[in-house]
Amino acid sequence: DDATVDALSDYDVIVAVTDAERFATDTGWTAAYARPVARWGDETTVHGSRTYFRGVVYEDAVKIDWTIWPDEVLDRVAEAGELIDDLDVGYRVLLDKDGRTARWRATYRAHIPTPPTAEEYRALVEEFWWSATYVAKSLWRDEIVIAKFALDNDMKLGVLRRFLEWRIELDHDWSVRPGLLGRGLKRLLAPELWAEFERTYVGAGIEDNWNALFATADLFRRVAVEVGEALGHEYPHEVHESVRSMLEAVRRLPPPP
Repeated sequence: DDATVDALSDYDVIVAVTDAERFATDTGWTAAYARPVARWGDETTVHGSRTYFRGVVYEDAVKIDWTIWPDEVLDRVAEAGELIDDLDVGYRVLLDKDGRTARWRATYRAHIPTPPTAEEYRALVEEFWWSATYVAKSLWRDEIVIAKFALDNDMKLGVLRRFLEWRIELDHDWSVRPGLLGRGLKRLLAPELWAEFERTYVGAGIEDNWNALFATADLFRRVAVEVGEALGHEYPHEVHESVRSMLEAVRRLPPPP
C-alpha cells in the first residue's frame, strides 16, 4: 500500500509451472509481450526448490522481471505459514487455475528493519572503522578506485545506510520500509540529516575524498550514538578515537615514493 509507481517502474511477475526447467531454458515465450533488447538471468532456491530469474528489458523500455517457480512451491508457501519477502510486501494474483494461493496472507512487514541486537550493532560499528583504514591507505597511495569502493560502497552503502535506516525507524516505531539500498533515504530522513549525508559524495579528487572520509566518520558517530542510546547499546568510542587518529596520521604521511 505504501509503494510508489512511476513511468519507469518495472513489473515483477512470478510464473508457477509444472516444467520450470523448460521455461527457464527456452525463453522464447518472454518475447510474446514485445521484442527484448536486454536480458539477465539468475537462479536461486525457494523452499528447497530451484527457481529461475529471467529479467527482460523490452524495446518500449518496459522491464519485466520474470521469476519461474516449479508449481510445488505454491503449496510450500502456503504450508510455511508466512510468505517470503517478495510476496509479503503485497502481491496480486493474476491467474490461479487450481486455487493454490487461496491460503496465502500478506502481513506487509517484509523489508521493515528490526532493532539490532547489541552484538549486531557493535559488529557493524567495527566493520565501519575496519573499512575506513582501507580508504585511508588507498588515498595515500593515490588508488582512487579502491578508495571510492571502500568509502562509498563498504562504509556508506554497507554500514552507514543501515544506521540511517535504523535512525528513521526510531521516529516511526519500526514500521516503515526505507527501500532497497537507500532508495527512500532522501524522502524519509530529516532534511538537514540528508543534506549532511549528501555532502559525503564527492568526485575523484584525492583531497576531496579525504574530506569526505572524515565527514562520513563524523556523521556516522552522530547517528550511531543516537541509535545506540535509544536501544541501550554502547557506542565504542575507544574504537572511534583510535581509528580516527590512525586515519589522520596516514593523511599526514609524506606521499609514497
